[in-house]
Amino acid sequence: MTEPTPTAPAAVPAPMLVRTGGEREVLEAFLDFHRATLRGKVQGLADDAARRRLVPSETTLAGLVKHLTLVERSWFPDLLTAADAPAGDTGDAAAAGGHDGGWEVGPEESLDGLLAAYDAACARSRAVAAPFPLDHVVPHPAIGEISLRWVYVHVIEETARHVGHADILREQTDGATGVTA
Repeated sequence: MTEPTPTAPAAVPAPMLVRTGGEREVLEAFLDFHRATLRGKVQGLADDAARRRLVPSETTLAGLVKHLTLVERSWFPDLLTAADAPAGDTGDAAAAGGHDGGWEVGPEESLDGLLAAYDAACARSRAVAAPFPLDHVVPHPAIGEISLRWVYVHVIEETARHVGHADILREQTDGATGVTA
């Protein structure tokens, strides 16, 4: 019988806890850290604040959540389960915003709903990726064959970049700063 792993203090970022872990454990910890940080950046905001455009582009806090939902869906389930999808099925990517990248937030969409969709997409990504080794290769329609390892690194990069945008937008919204606030 193994001893239960002690719960880490909330102030210690997950990547710091796996600094000697295996490659997959490190990749998953960094991705989950950035996923959680995005969530923290929008936590407690009213819908109107999350929709507010503070830069010339269409980027908003709510739009970042919606876009990263599309990222999760298109890089994990859509690629890794493509062989299981019926011909012509566009999968969840269309539901997350289609080819526009998911930036536009409809009037009927709430931040809570967007976060629920993001959480579900992240859970689905974890479940779909779990049975495959990092060396598992799948075809990508635009760039050719890619490994699951490459997908993890790409989604970490994409998520971290947009969490940086969220950090700036949140500070402009109400002055909140910090890693998870």
